[in-house]
Amino acid sequence: MRIDKFLKVSRLVKRRTVAKEMADQGRIKVNGRVVKSSYDVKIDDIIEVGYGAKTIKAKVLNIRETTKKAEASELYELAKCIFFYGKLNK
Repeated sequence: MRIDKFLKVSRLVKRRTVAKEMADQGRIKVNGRVVKSSYDVKIDDIIEVGYGAKTIKAKVLNIRETTKKAEASELYELAKCIFFYGKLNK
């Protein structure tokens, strides 16, 4: 399954078009590598999604074509959620 569709089905991103745009902007990584929206997601992949000042890291547990809202969280396991406040010193 494509990464943009997985993010939509798992409800990590609200719309598939938004997930596609995020991937095309380089804001989605899988296993530490920036991927395009056509990347084929596999079980045990580690996905990092950057939402402005927030980054979510999740491990893929299952892949389904469709899912109900209540079951969406069964597709992944949150590994990390990072919030950035202010400027980071280099």
